[in-house]
Amino acid sequence: MVGQLDGGTPVLTAKDSLFVVIDVQGKLAEAMCDRTELFENICRLAKSAKLLGIPVLVTEQLPDKLGPTRKEIADSLTEAPLITKSSFSCCGEPKFIEALKSSGKKQIVLCGIEAHICVTQTALELLAQGFDVYLTADAVSSRNPNNKHLAIERMRHHGAEILTTEMALFEWLRDAAHPAFREVRKLLA
Repeated sequence: MVGQLDGGTPVLTAKDSLFVVIDVQGKLAEAMCDRTELFENICRLAKSAKLLGIPVLVTEQLPDKLGPTRKEIADSLTEAPLITKSSFSCCGEPKFIEALKSSGKKQIVLCGIEAHICVTQTALELLAQGFDVYLTADAVSSRNPNNKHLAIERMRHHGAEILTTEMALFEWLRDAAHPAFREVRKLLA
C-alpha cells in the first residue's frame, strides 16, 4: 500500500493523491442534508489541493438534466478536468478511467454526492481495482442522512479509509513547516 507509516498504517500523502469531486450539481446539490458544511468542505479541499499541487478530477452526472457543478465549487476548480458521465460510478466512464490512470496516483480522495449512489459505487470499483480510497465523510452527502451513514459504513467495511476534511488537509501538509501551511490553515477559519 502507498504511503504507510511504520506498522502498515495507511497515511494520505500529497504526492500520491488524486482528489475527485463527484457530481455536486444543480438542484440535486441543494437537496443534500448538511449542504452548507458539504459545500464549504469541498471548497476547502479543492483550494488546498490546488495549493499543494494535487491533481483534481471533477465529474458531472448528466449535466443537461441535473445542471452544472455549483458555482462556488466550480470556481475553486478552474483548472480541473470536467468529465461528464451517465453511469453512476465514475469508473463506468472511459474518460475518467483514462484520466485516473494517466495521473499515476494510487490514493484517491473522494467527495461529492450522493454518498449512497455515485460515491459508493465509485469507491467500491476503485477498491476492486486496487486503489487506496480515502472518503472525506464531511464532504459527502445524500438527501437522506441515513443513506449517507449507511454508505460510509459500507465503504469502510470494504476497505475505504474514512477521514474528515481537516484530517485530509493536515495529512497532505504533513508538517507545520510546509510552505503552504498558513494558506491552508486560513481555509479552516
